[in-house]
Amino acid sequence: MRYSSIGDSWDDFETEIFTPEEIAASDLRVALINELICARNEKGITQRELEELSGVSQPVIARMESGAAVPKLDTVIKILAALGKTLAIVPLETVRQAK
Repeated sequence: MRYSSIGDSWDDFETEIFTPEEIAASDLRVALINELICARNEKGITQRELEELSGVSQPVIARMESGAAVPKLDTVIKILAALGKTLAIVPLETVRQAK
């Protein structure tokens, strides 16, 4: 059996390189961006239309949605408000149980 220099899988590599806290933060960012994309798609609006509603430029929205940029909190709040959404602070146990 051959093994690569990074292990058998991405999970092996990820746990060797990143701390559990870094992995959790990354997972949270991915989940947040996915929720924003879903909310925009549910409204049936383009990134350009979201720009008009939120005041956040379309290129910033595109970079955020692609994962090329980590948005600032105020940017996320502007986009959420334009989509008729808000942030909620919930215990981590609640999030884990929802999975």
